[in-house]
Amino acid sequence: IIQSFFVISYNFLDVVVDRYDIPKVCPREVQTEDFVRYHFNGTFHADGKKFDSSHDRGKAFISQVGLGRLITGMDRGLQGMCVNERRRVTVPPHLAYGSVGTGGVIPPDAVLVFDVLLLDIWSTEDKVQIRTLVKPPSCKRKAAASDYVRYHYNGTLLSGAAFDSSYSRNTTYDTYLGQGYLIKGMDEGLLGMCVGERRLIIVPPFLAYGENGSGTKIPPQATLVFEVLMIDVFNPKDDLIVEVKKVPKGCTRRTVIGDYIRYHYNGTFQDGTAFDSSYERNSTYNTYIGMGYVIQGMDKALQGLCIGEKRRIIVPPHMAYGEDGVGDLIPSSAVLVFDIHVIDFHNPKDLVQIKVTHKPQECNMTSEADDLIQYRYNCSMMDGTLLDHYDSPSITTLGENKVIPGLEKGLLGMCVGERREAVVPPHWGHGENGAGEVPGSAVLFFELELVDLQKGVPEGFMFVWLGDGPDELFPAMDLNSNKEVPLEEFSAFIMLQVKEGKGRLRPGLDADSTIKDMFNKQDRNRDGKIIEDEVKPKVDEESETRRDEL
Repeated sequence: IIQSFFVISYNFLDVVVDRYDIPKVCPREVQTEDFVRYHFNGTFHADGKKFDSSHDRGKAFISQVGLGRLITGMDRGLQGMCVNERRRVTVPPHLAYGSVGTGGVIPPDAVLVFDVLLLDIWSTEDKVQIRTLVKPPSCKRKAAASDYVRYHYNGTLLSGAAFDSSYSRNTTYDTYLGQGYLIKGMDEGLLGMCVGERRLIIVPPFLAYGENGSGTKIPPQATLVFEVLMIDVFNPKDDLIVEVKKVPKGCTRRTVIGDYIRYHYNGTFQDGTAFDSSYERNSTYNTYIGMGYVIQGMDKALQGLCIGEKRRIIVPPHMAYGEDGVGDLIPSSAVLVFDIHVIDFHNPKDLVQIKVTHKPQECNMTSEADDLIQYRYNCSMMDGTLLDHYDSPSITTLGENKVIPGLEKGLLGMCVGERREAVVPPHWGHGENGAGEVPGSAVLFFELELVDLQKGVPEGFMFVWLGDGPDELFPAMDLNSNKEVPLEEFSAFIMLQVKEGKGRLRPGLDADSTIKDMFNKQDRNRDGKIIEDEVKPKVDEESETRRDEL
């Protein structure tokens, strides 16, 4: 359109049109049989006096063009007009009210001037117009009738005047599709939308609020324009959707109801907006499976998982937080998407799992309680995170509670040179509280190698006989037969028993110190020597003597 002023001539009939304000974009022009809604000021050409004004009435004028419902001059003067265009239409009397005038308002032979602002155009043949503004790269599901949708929108009239916005309320519009909860045009315009898709939906008045309009912001017979962003789509019949992203090789056990699981997750809505993440807290989420401690959908999705497995879980709202949502964190009726990574799981009834990876050909002696052992180990979590690694051997006495119960269990019954793997559940490890770098409720994986083994003595003893001791103890101790045994002679006697394999000192302690302690307990009168009477136990001291003396 390049003219801003022109004269339309129809066989001696002249309408003067001054297009003094034309919008840059004009997707549609008024044609015969179109309906229009416009504001106007009507004045007399002769003196500029106003005779009518839709602005003064506060209500736009609505009519159909080209079918005689308007004066002929206006029927012609509105042709080709665009929404938001302003025109000045000058109508001669024979195209207005002629030589008669009307109602005492318009005198005979009056030339009329109409200053017009076009607000709306529509036709009975119009359909809902849909223009896709943004399409997501992938779309696994499109909105269909009976689905429940959550979307944001800006609503304007065809003139651009805003009448509503979900953004201004900071909440999505949530509703069922195809159930009559929306205007017909919106029900139609939302069909086929993907989450993340943006559309422009133009709804003609008869598929919107029609002759009645709505409230004060949507006038009668208004075309409505919605810019929509689809946030969520689901159906009340939807079940959980599970997408397996990674399954580790060699998975021999999967989660079941009653197991306790530790996992990391990122939680988002369907449009990708994050609402929570265990990674950000640097702490796994820990819970029992199938016992109602988490939302229904997650309880179900956590079953059948392997350690190290990664899954994407899409949870419909009726299996999540439903219509209530969670405060400002999760809105009402939100579909939740969880990307989870299983760190470990166990059952409270689990025992320590031991696997022998190397057994020496000769195995004459195995570790047991009270033995002093040297061992190497690597300790990691089940996801491979290394916690402890030692090249030099560690030393412990089995049965003295110097290591966690699960590790001690794994070290029992080993030969020197044997290697094992031990899986230790938390109730055999560091429990719910963890320790140091070990998180609470963590399952631990040990790689063990027994380096050295010294057979021990029962707790509370410093020396034990390997078999029967001498029938007469004091004569055996009295090596020079002088009826007294000083420390040097006592020490020589004990070391002889050890050398000949008849007795054993407590391992891991200094032999001289241990023998001196034994001597001091026998030397009751503290005179530096043991005599025969001191070796004979007293009845009331018998229990203690059996533990602390020979």
